[in-house]
Order: sequence, then C-alpha cells, then structure tokens
Amino acid sequence: MRARRRPLIALLTLAVAGGAAYVALSRSDRAPKYVTAALDRGDIVETVGATGTLQAVTTVQVGSQVSGTIQSLGADFNSTVKKGQVIARLDPSSFDARRGQASANLVSARANVERARATVVDTRQKYERAQELATKLLLPESDLETAKANYDGAVAQHKANEAAVSQAEASVNQAQVDLDHTVIKTPIDGVVINRAVDVGQTVAASFQAPVLFIIANDLTRMQVNAAVDEADIGRVKAGKEVSFRVDAYPDRSFAGRVEQVRLQPQTIQNVVSYNTIISVDNSEQNLMPGMTATVSIIVRKAEGVLRLPAAALRFRPEGFEGESGKTGRPAAGASTPALPAADRRGPEGGERGEGRRATVFILGEGAKPQPCPVRVGLSDGQFVEVKEGLDEGTLVVTGLEAAAARRAGAPTAGPSPSNNPFAPGPPARRQR
Repeated sequence: MRARRRPLIALLTLAVAGGAAYVALSRSDRAPKYVTAALDRGDIVETVGATGTLQAVTTVQVGSQVSGTIQSLGADFNSTVKKGQVIARLDPSSFDARRGQASANLVSARANVERARATVVDTRQKYERAQELATKLLLPESDLETAKANYDGAVAQHKANEAAVSQAEASVNQAQVDLDHTVIKTPIDGVVINRAVDVGQTVAASFQAPVLFIIANDLTRMQVNAAVDEADIGRVKAGKEVSFRVDAYPDRSFAGRVEQVRLQPQTIQNVVSYNTIISVDNSEQNLMPGMTATVSIIVRKAEGVLRLPAAALRFRPEGFEGESGKTGRPAAGASTPALPAADRRGPEGGERGEGRRATVFILGEGAKPQPCPVRVGLSDGQFVEVKEGLDEGTLVVTGLEAAAARRAGAPTAGPSPSNNPFAPGPPARRQR
C-alpha cells in the first residue's frame, strides 16, 4: 500500500512545485519592461509640406487670328522650334482674292483723285476768268458766284477722293495682314508640348483666337507651383531651400528654391492656400510639365545638435501625475505646456536659445521611470533638439515593450495601432 502511495506523493509534489514556479514567473513577467533610446547628435530639419505641379517658366499659347483651313503643319509634339519658324499655314486663297479686290479699289480711288485734280484746275481757271470779266462789268454777278461755287465744289471733291485713297490703302494693308496671318510662326524658342490641330481642320477665329500649339520656352529651367496652407505660409520666405519628389522617380529627391510667394489667396472648399513658386534646375530634363510634386520647404535647420526621439516626449507612465494634478495616462502627443510666447521669443521675434519646456522619463532605481525636465527646440516629427537638461548618450524612455504593454493596457513604443479591423495584429503570446 505504501509503495503505491509513493508515486502519487511524488506527482503531487512536482505539481505544487510547478505551480509555485509558474506563479513566480508570472509575477515577475508582469513587471513592465520599458523601451529606451539614447540621445545622439545629428541634423534636424524643420519643413513645411505642400503639393504642386511642375510647369515651364514661360509657356506660350500660339493661336490663329484668322479663320481658315489648315493647309500644312511645320511642327509636331516635342518638336524643338526657333523664334520665327513657320509651324502652320492656312489656306490663303480667299485672303489672296480679298487683297486683290482691295488693290483694285485702291487703283480706282487714285484715278478718281487725278480726275478731281483736273476738275479743280478747270474750275479755278473759269473762276479767275469770271473775276476779270466781273471787274470790267462784263459778267453778271450771278455768273461769278456760280464759277466760285463750281471751284469750291471741285476742291472739296478732290479732298474726298484723297480720303478715299487713304481708305483703300488701309483696306489693302488689312488684307495683306490677314494674308500674312495665314502663316503661323512661333514667337519664342522652345519645345512644342501640345498640338491641337491637324491638316485639313478648319479653325474659326471669332471673339477668341483658337489655340493651335502650346510651346514651352526652356524645359531646362522649370518651376513648381505649390499650394501652401495658410497656417504654414508665414514661415515660407523667398530664398528657402526646397526638396521634392515626383511619382516618376520615387527613389530620387530633387532640389529647388522658393522664388516667390504670391499674395493672391486660393480658396478651395473653405481651405485657404497661397501659390508658392519654386524654381527648379532641370538640366537633365528628367522632369516634365504637369508632374505632381510632393514638396518639403526647409524652414529651419540645425546641424550636429543633441537630439532625442519625439516618442520620448509623448510617453507617460501609468500613475504619473503631471502639471494638471491628474493621474493617469494622457492622450497621445500630450506634453508639458510650452513657455509663453513672451518667454520663447527674443526682441526680434526669433526663438531664444533656451527653447520650450518639456518632460521626458529616464530609468531610475529599480528600473522605474523618473521625470526629467528638459528644454527642446527644433523638431522634424521624428527627432527633437535638446537644448538643456540631458547629456549625449542618456537613455530616455520611449514606450513599453509590446507584451508588457498589452497586459498593462499602456501605449506601446512605435506607431499607433491601426483603426483598420482587417489590419494584422501582433502575434499572440503562447501560454504555457
């Protein structure tokens, strides 16, 4: 009987020992484990983001001032053209006929002038003869008056015919101008980026000249027309450096410089923005007009400064009592209040060297986080400049390890969890 009880007692002893070990491990495993990061030195760049469209510095729309049928084309898409080069011709037959008719009218008007001049000479001679006879009382007064009226009428007719000549000359010039407009030339050197007509197509010029070609002056120099939000426009000034990307080259960054901030606001769906013109060197001609650019305007830059991860400013341990006097975990992104504007800014409105106040946590005795006040400066969203309060290499708490955070219900280090219910979550820990 005793021999049978010994294995049972041994099993019970092992079970009790295993349970005690499990409880001890569980209690020790419940202690939160913190994620830390060391302060280092590096560059911090504060930027303003925007989107814009690439365009040529000078773009000219070439149209037709007269109506007609396209007879020939001298340029196509992507053609390189020089100033004065013929890029299209309209059928000139109707304009030729109109000029010939105007020329004939001019010849007729000039002949009328000659006829009127002869009439003036004849009536003047008759008037002078009538004056001589009237002085000798050999001609009635009425005949003298008639001779004078005939002379005055001839002079007036001569002037009218001269005016008709000027009018006919203007008609000839207008017909010649219309005929010249059937030959369409480029007004600038550049590249054809759009052609809107084909041979045989009829163009009608009425109140507005139809656009036949769009020519970009120089694609080696381009510009980005970016819309900057009104909340950020105060920090954007001419001369600021810019980096931007386009979808065509996702792994490459292009450089530019702010050339102009236009004062005319643009309001779209109650959002106010200002067009900012950014000059771009496109000597390699990789960029094309119309590309969408994601722009980062460099507002301020600090090189080789002491910095800490931005997540350290957002971390708050459980039970921490902040300046508000309330315990608990604050919302994401919460930090201690910044200095008043009068304390932050110098006499000229610039940032003072001390920066703004904030609180981070370092591990103290028993690996427990202890608050440490600091003064911080520039931030690029990932790192924050440390001006005072910490030294290089100091470890600051940025969050909790994932497993401990799930048990404690505290925020974890790294990005916030997704709101997408279909997003994959972290792997579940296997219970033993």
